Amino acid sequence: MDKITDLGDKAKTAVDMAKGLDIQRIAMIGCGSMGGGMAQLFAEKGIFVGLQDPNESIMDRVLESAAKSDIPKDRIKKYNDYESLCKDLGSPKVFVWSLPHGGVGDKVLDGLMPFLEKGDIIIDCGNEHWENTERRQGKCVTKGIRYVGCGVSGGYQAARRGPSMCPGADDETLSLVLPTLRKVAAKDPDGKACVGRVGTGGAGHYCKMIHNGIEHGMMSAISEAYAFMRIGLGMSLDEIADTYDKWNSDGELKGTFLVWISRDICRKTNSKGQRVLDEVEDKVVQDFTGEEGTGIWSNIEAVDKHVPAPTLTTAHYLRLASGNRYQRAFIQKAFGVGDGAPNDMHTQLFPPQKLQDVSDRAAVLEDLRKAVYAACLSAYVQGMIIIDRADREYHFNVDYTELLQVWRAGCIIQADYISNTLLQPIYHSKKTKPAEINPMYESSVAADLKKSFVSLRKIVAKSIEGDHIIPALSATLEYLKYQTSTDLPTSMYEAQLDYFGSHMYDKKGDDPEGRPETGKHHFEWKPA
Repeated sequence: MDKITDLGDKAKTAVDMAKGLDIQRIAMIGCGSMGGGMAQLFAEKGIFVGLQDPNESIMDRVLESAAKSDIPKDRIKKYNDYESLCKDLGSPKVFVWSLPHGGVGDKVLDGLMPFLEKGDIIIDCGNEHWENTERRQGKCVTKGIRYVGCGVSGGYQAARRGPSMCPGADDETLSLVLPTLRKVAAKDPDGKACVGRVGTGGAGHYCKMIHNGIEHGMMSAISEAYAFMRIGLGMSLDEIADTYDKWNSDGELKGTFLVWISRDICRKTNSKGQRVLDEVEDKVVQDFTGEEGTGIWSNIEAVDKHVPAPTLTTAHYLRLASGNRYQRAFIQKAFGVGDGAPNDMHTQLFPPQKLQDVSDRAAVLEDLRKAVYAACLSAYVQGMIIIDRADREYHFNVDYTELLQVWRAGCIIQADYISNTLLQPIYHSKKTKPAEINPMYESSVAADLKKSFVSLRKIVAKSIEGDHIIPALSATLEYLKYQTSTDLPTSMYEAQLDYFGSHMYDKKGDDPEGRPETGKHHFEWKPA
């Protein structure tokens, strides 16, 4: 009888897991722009939110904002210590973190540990490194505490109205939290929540990390196109905005978040009627200030996994050069330009030129659209290949259809055609997980990149002639050239390695498969 009762209890538990928890109370640990926005979003959905942040004024700002949004006062409350916060959370206690990456999470976890019990849940919504996530998961699992690494995308505005959410944890834990996450996550055009079972362990934070690498590649390509239009074609900001609007409304860039916000940026004026964009300096500093590590980590992962990802990597190099404007000013002086002061940057050694003999601007703009699309698609492709390699090495069990759904809305790399029309059918057809999932092997992706190639080459050529800065676009062109070739100039490279290092090589025709394995031949180029 006891065995029957035990089986019945297990069956009931399984049903409860499938339904998920009816979470009525959460703690928001970290109440900055992202955490504060999510706190109000949870409260709007009828969930009590306890705020905890070492900076009391930040919590006060969240409460003031909540009051302006007519969120009931009894639904959101601040706490100054973990003990009183935990007493008000019920069971199981559920915590949502929005913390800086690194050691902060460890300190918070250590502080909470005395008040945690078996079954309590932590949902880490910061941009944390996936290895930190898995380390904390290991620490928590020994005490029966559930830890979800959940990458969140969309910026502070999406955090308030509905972000893209990328959770990674064991299947049982995801079953418990997904119903609540679906309440607050962004919704795609069909009304489906942009959150799902992305994978196990640190998969959620890993995929969000690569999302940000893809994001940098796309941002660079779109920014390069802006400068090409404004300087190379002499277009006004209104004309550029109209062009972005057209790209976003039809064709392969339709529904691309970064394109439509670029349109808005071009049009926005300040209180004096001046364009805000004209006031913005060319300085991206997030990598220097420590606000973001994901771009650096994604590039490290690309190299570590032996994945050529030049659209992502070169875009990041531009960010690094951009952030240290002070250094660029001194380099200018060494080249005999300007006075070496950072405010003298408008003087350039190689100033971009207006294009000559543009008889058909519409045709050039269409080439530019295709070039930007090629870079955006290549950024996606490179990112997905990195994830595939990591998935197999780290056993993340990534569900790629769920991941692409996460990216359908609410996130920075939202691109309706790329993610939904082009890539989703590919990954949906590969549920059985072949030995390797590489979008470059697919005829649909190949066809799109092939038909964009001539336009991309034209834009790069015009840009080089006019000294325009186009790292992501030119890197994408080279990527398409060397990834579609089996006759690279690296035969000389290989011979050099064998000459000075006896590194061996394969003879032409001896290695039909071309696997990345050491060659069988050495030639004594110069007797010792």
